[in-house]
Amino acid sequence: METTSQAVAQAPAAEDGQQVPSARRTVDGYLEAAFPWYGLDEAFTGPRWLMQVGTAADGAVEHGSIGHGDEPSVRHETAGEDRGRFAAVVTVAANPVRRSADGTGVLEATSVSSAAWLAGVGLLSYTWPGQMDHSLRDDWLEQQTETAWVLADDLDGEDWSTLSLPVDGVPTPFHYRESEFGWVLAGSTRAGVHLGAYGRGMSAYGLGFSEVKDIAAYE
Repeated sequence: METTSQAVAQAPAAEDGQQVPSARRTVDGYLEAAFPWYGLDEAFTGPRWLMQVGTAADGAVEHGSIGHGDEPSVRHETAGEDRGRFAAVVTVAANPVRRSADGTGVLEATSVSSAAWLAGVGLLSYTWPGQMDHSLRDDWLEQQTETAWVLADDLDGEDWSTLSLPVDGVPTPFHYRESEFGWVLAGSTRAGVHLGAYGRGMSAYGLGFSEVKDIAAYE
Protein backbone atom coordinates (compact mmCIF):
# COMPACT_ATOMS: atom_id res chain seq x y z
CA MET A 1 0.00 0.00 0.00
CA GLU A 2 3.00 2.30 0.23
CA THR A 3 3.00 3.24 -3.45
CA THR A 4 -0.74 3.85 -3.36
CA SER A 5 -0.49 6.03 -0.28
CA GLN A 6 2.11 8.22 -1.91
CA ALA A 7 -0.12 8.63 -4.94
CA VAL A 8 -3.28 9.67 -3.14
CA ALA A 9 -4.16 13.30 -3.69
CA GLN A 10 -7.27 15.34 -3.15
CA ALA A 11 -8.10 18.66 -4.72
CA PRO A 12 -6.32 21.44 -2.83
CA ALA A 13 -8.51 23.65 -0.74
CA ALA A 14 -8.69 27.40 -0.80
CA GLU A 15 -8.21 29.33 2.43
CA ASP A 16 -11.94 29.18 3.20
CA GLY A 17 -11.92 25.40 2.86
CA GLN A 18 -13.77 25.28 -0.47
CA GLN A 19 -12.39 22.72 -2.92
CA VAL A 20 -10.74 24.18 -6.00
CA PRO A 21 -12.64 22.80 -9.04
CA SER A 22 -9.82 23.33 -11.55
CA ALA A 23 -7.62 20.92 -9.62
CA ARG A 24 -9.65 17.89 -10.59
CA ARG A 25 -12.06 18.51 -13.47
CA THR A 26 -10.16 16.79 -16.25
CA VAL A 27 -10.84 13.46 -17.88
CA ASP A 28 -7.33 13.03 -19.34
CA GLY A 29 -5.93 10.93 -16.49
CA TYR A 30 -8.99 8.68 -16.47
CA LEU A 31 -8.57 7.97 -20.18
CA GLU A 32 -4.97 6.85 -19.58
CA ALA A 33 -6.00 4.07 -17.19
CA ALA A 34 -5.59 0.47 -18.32
CA PHE A 35 -8.53 -0.69 -16.20
CA PRO A 36 -12.30 0.01 -16.12
CA TRP A 37 -13.74 2.76 -13.95
CA TYR A 38 -16.66 2.16 -11.62
CA GLY A 39 -19.39 4.39 -10.23
CA LEU A 40 -22.85 4.01 -8.75
CA ASP A 41 -25.21 2.07 -11.00
CA GLU A 42 -28.17 3.47 -12.95
CA ALA A 43 -30.40 3.39 -9.86
CA PHE A 44 -28.62 6.60 -8.83
CA THR A 45 -30.04 9.46 -10.92
CA GLY A 46 -28.31 12.44 -9.28
CA PRO A 47 -25.24 14.45 -10.34
CA ARG A 48 -21.97 12.66 -11.14
CA TRP A 49 -18.56 14.35 -11.29
CA LEU A 50 -14.89 13.55 -11.70
CA MET A 51 -12.52 13.89 -8.76
CA GLN A 52 -8.86 12.89 -9.21
CA VAL A 53 -6.65 10.06 -10.37
CA GLY A 54 -3.54 8.81 -8.60
CA THR A 55 -0.43 7.33 -10.18
CA ALA A 56 2.16 4.79 -9.16
CA ALA A 57 5.87 5.62 -8.97
CA ASP A 58 6.30 4.82 -12.67
CA GLY A 59 3.56 7.26 -13.68
CA ALA A 60 0.93 4.65 -14.51
CA VAL A 61 -2.61 5.51 -13.42
CA GLU A 62 -3.36 3.26 -10.46
CA HIS A 63 -6.57 4.61 -8.94
CA GLY A 64 -9.13 7.38 -9.14
CA SER A 65 -12.47 8.55 -7.79
CA ILE A 66 -15.87 9.55 -9.15
CA GLY A 67 -18.29 11.59 -7.05
CA HIS A 68 -22.07 11.32 -6.81
CA GLY A 69 -24.61 13.69 -5.28
CA ASP A 70 -23.79 17.04 -3.68
CA GLU A 71 -20.19 18.09 -4.25
CA PRO A 72 -18.73 18.04 -0.71
CA SER A 73 -16.94 20.93 0.89
CA VAL A 74 -15.08 21.20 4.17
CA ARG A 75 -16.23 24.80 4.47
CA HIS A 76 -19.36 23.99 6.49
CA GLU A 77 -18.12 23.52 10.02
CA THR A 78 -20.99 24.63 12.22
CA ALA A 79 -22.15 21.85 14.51
CA GLY A 80 -25.36 20.29 13.26
CA GLU A 81 -25.17 22.03 9.88
CA ASP A 82 -26.23 20.03 6.84
CA ARG A 83 -23.02 19.10 5.00
CA GLY A 84 -24.72 17.59 1.94
CA ARG A 85 -25.32 14.08 0.66
CA PHE A 86 -22.64 12.44 -1.43
CA ALA A 87 -20.87 9.18 -2.21
CA ALA A 88 -17.50 8.79 -3.90
CA VAL A 89 -16.44 5.56 -5.61
CA VAL A 90 -12.72 4.74 -5.72
CA THR A 91 -11.47 2.34 -8.40
CA VAL A 92 -8.06 0.74 -7.78
CA ALA A 93 -6.23 -1.38 -10.37
CA ALA A 94 -5.59 -4.89 -9.02
CA ASN A 95 -1.83 -4.98 -9.58
CA PRO A 96 0.66 -7.58 -8.29
CA VAL A 97 4.14 -6.75 -7.03
CA ARG A 98 6.05 -5.68 -10.14
CA ARG A 99 9.14 -3.86 -11.31
CA SER A 100 8.86 -0.22 -12.25
CA ALA A 101 8.86 0.70 -15.94
CA ASP A 102 12.44 1.97 -15.75
CA GLY A 103 13.61 -1.17 -13.97
CA THR A 104 15.04 0.72 -11.01
CA GLY A 105 12.59 -0.35 -8.32
CA VAL A 106 9.66 -2.50 -7.28
CA LEU A 107 6.03 -1.34 -7.13
CA GLU A 108 3.98 -2.79 -4.30
CA ALA A 109 0.85 -4.81 -4.98
CA THR A 110 -2.53 -3.21 -4.61
CA SER A 111 -5.29 -4.90 -2.65
CA VAL A 112 -8.69 -4.43 -1.06
CA SER A 113 -6.82 -2.76 1.80
CA SER A 114 -5.49 -0.20 -0.69
CA ALA A 115 -9.08 0.66 -1.67
CA ALA A 116 -10.15 0.81 1.97
CA TRP A 117 -7.31 3.17 2.88
CA LEU A 118 -7.90 5.48 -0.08
CA ALA A 119 -11.60 5.62 0.77
CA GLY A 120 -10.87 6.34 4.42
CA VAL A 121 -8.47 9.17 3.60
CA GLY A 122 -10.88 10.51 0.99
CA LEU A 123 -13.60 10.80 3.61
CA LEU A 124 -11.23 12.63 5.96
CA SER A 125 -10.54 15.20 3.24
CA TYR A 126 -14.08 16.52 3.59
CA THR A 127 -14.82 16.01 7.28
CA TRP A 128 -12.97 18.44 9.53
CA PRO A 129 -14.52 18.43 13.01
CA GLY A 130 -16.66 21.45 13.66
CA GLN A 131 -14.94 24.49 15.16
CA MET A 132 -11.45 22.97 14.98
CA ASP A 133 -8.70 25.56 15.08
CA HIS A 134 -6.80 25.72 11.79
CA SER A 135 -3.49 25.30 13.62
CA LEU A 136 -4.64 21.87 14.86
CA ARG A 137 -5.84 20.53 11.51
CA ASP A 138 -2.52 19.12 10.30
CA ASP A 139 -2.04 17.19 13.53
CA TRP A 140 -5.63 15.93 13.41
CA LEU A 141 -5.35 14.83 9.79
CA GLU A 142 -2.03 13.06 10.41
CA GLN A 143 -3.50 11.18 13.34
CA GLN A 144 -6.69 10.22 11.52
CA THR A 145 -4.78 9.19 8.39
CA GLU A 146 -2.67 6.82 10.46
CA THR A 147 -5.86 5.43 12.01
CA ALA A 148 -7.34 4.88 8.54
CA TRP A 149 -4.17 3.02 7.56
CA VAL A 150 -4.35 0.74 10.61
CA LEU A 151 -8.03 0.01 10.00
CA ALA A 152 -7.45 -0.74 6.31
CA ASP A 153 -4.74 -3.25 7.21
CA ASP A 154 -7.16 -5.13 9.49
CA LEU A 155 -10.25 -5.69 7.35
CA ASP A 156 -11.16 -8.79 9.36
CA GLY A 157 -11.10 -6.81 12.61
CA GLU A 158 -14.05 -5.88 14.77
CA ASP A 159 -14.24 -2.36 13.34
CA TRP A 160 -15.52 -3.78 10.04
CA SER A 161 -18.72 -5.59 9.19
CA THR A 162 -19.72 -7.35 5.95
CA LEU A 163 -22.15 -5.82 3.50
CA SER A 164 -23.33 -7.40 0.24
CA LEU A 165 -23.93 -4.96 -2.62
CA PRO A 166 -24.42 -5.51 -6.36
CA VAL A 167 -21.49 -4.92 -8.73
CA ASP A 168 -22.57 -5.16 -12.37
CA GLY A 169 -25.65 -6.89 -11.04
CA VAL A 170 -23.73 -9.55 -9.11
CA PRO A 171 -24.00 -9.64 -5.28
CA THR A 172 -20.52 -8.85 -3.96
CA PRO A 173 -19.20 -8.83 -0.37
CA PHE A 174 -17.72 -5.59 0.95
CA HIS A 175 -15.98 -4.64 4.17
CA TYR A 176 -17.95 -1.80 5.74
CA ARG A 177 -17.51 0.57 8.66
CA GLU A 178 -19.15 3.72 9.96
CA SER A 179 -17.72 6.63 11.93
CA GLU A 180 -18.86 10.01 13.12
CA PHE A 181 -17.65 11.42 9.81
CA GLY A 182 -19.48 9.05 7.45
CA TRP A 183 -19.03 5.54 6.10
CA VAL A 184 -16.35 3.61 4.20
CA LEU A 185 -16.49 0.32 2.32
CA ALA A 186 -14.12 -1.76 0.19
CA GLY A 187 -14.22 -4.92 -1.91
CA SER A 188 -13.10 -6.51 -5.18
CA THR A 189 -14.81 -7.08 -8.52
CA ARG A 190 -14.66 -9.72 -11.23
CA ALA A 191 -13.34 -7.03 -13.62
CA GLY A 192 -9.86 -7.00 -12.10
CA VAL A 193 -10.21 -3.92 -9.91
CA HIS A 194 -10.73 -3.19 -6.23
CA LEU A 195 -13.49 -0.82 -5.22
CA GLY A 196 -13.61 1.57 -2.30
CA ALA A 197 -16.38 4.01 -1.52
CA TYR A 198 -17.11 6.64 1.10
CA GLY A 199 -19.84 9.11 1.80
CA ARG A 200 -22.16 10.83 4.22
CA GLY A 201 -25.85 11.70 4.22
CA MET A 202 -26.47 8.87 1.75
CA SER A 203 -26.99 5.34 3.04
CA ALA A 204 -24.51 2.77 1.79
CA TYR A 205 -27.03 -0.05 2.20
CA GLY A 206 -29.00 0.75 -0.94
CA LEU A 207 -26.06 1.36 -3.27
CA GLY A 208 -25.01 -0.62 -6.31
CA PHE A 209 -21.96 -0.27 -8.55
CA SER A 210 -21.43 -0.67 -12.27
CA GLU A 211 -18.70 -0.13 -14.83
CA VAL A 212 -18.66 3.34 -16.38
CA LYS A 213 -19.19 2.83 -20.11
CA ASP A 214 -18.00 6.27 -21.23
CA ILE A 215 -15.81 8.14 -18.74
CA ALA A 216 -15.39 10.96 -21.28
CA ALA A 217 -19.04 11.85 -20.74
CA TYR A 218 -18.09 13.10 -17.25
CA GLU A 219 -15.87 15.87 -18.59
